[in-house]
Amino acid sequence: MITVHHLNNSRSQRVLWLLEELGLRYEIVRYARDPETMLAPPELRAVHPLGKSPVLVEEGLVVAESGAILEYLVERHDLAQRFAPLPGTPEHLRYRYWMHYAEGSLMPPLLMSLVFSRIRQAPMPFFAKPVAKGIVAAAKKSFIGPQLKLHLDYLEAELAQRAWFAGEAFSVADIQMSFPLEAAAARVGFADRPHLLGFLDRIHARPAHQRALEQGGPFNLLR
Repeated sequence: MITVHHLNNSRSQRVLWLLEELGLRYEIVRYARDPETMLAPPELRAVHPLGKSPVLVEEGLVVAESGAILEYLVERHDLAQRFAPLPGTPEHLRYRYWMHYAEGSLMPPLLMSLVFSRIRQAPMPFFAKPVAKGIVAAAKKSFIGPQLKLHLDYLEAELAQRAWFAGEAFSVADIQMSFPLEAAAARVGFADRPHLLGFLDRIHARPAHQRALEQGGPFNLLR
């Protein structure tokens, strides 16, 4: 039996989604974020030293990091090779690129945006608030905002050329890209990016995606 140590509002949702696509049986051990810090509870450290989620356990094997978990599940359980392009093809190279791009390139400016927003809202002496707000505004205007626009414009152009990130067929790269794009849609918005909106509509329409949300619960990526 596969066990997923699942944290609400986290990348763990991607793992549940792939498990549903693969039609595998699994059980969920649920954890809730601290309502004040929004961090994972300390109980997760008993599963993995970093205390992060998701963590997948199968036959005594412990796998952490959502991208590594997705690749593990495809390599071990996708015997029909439905969710990864064949090695040696241009589609497989694109697939590999997007699997790494999601966390290596797209998530950092999104995370910076979230951190700076929390700094602005954090309790502090009244005389420090104008300074903090000024620093946050400057960082968002000079670096974070332009970086997000650069990435989202790039992704909009990519999806204008094909339905899915690796090519014309849905793949695990689309599952991997879903989390940062859901976060970007919530925090930045895609009002002028119809191809990114179309991508979200397509993944939301997949029955496995809907079943995964029923299992893991909806997530609020605005916080």
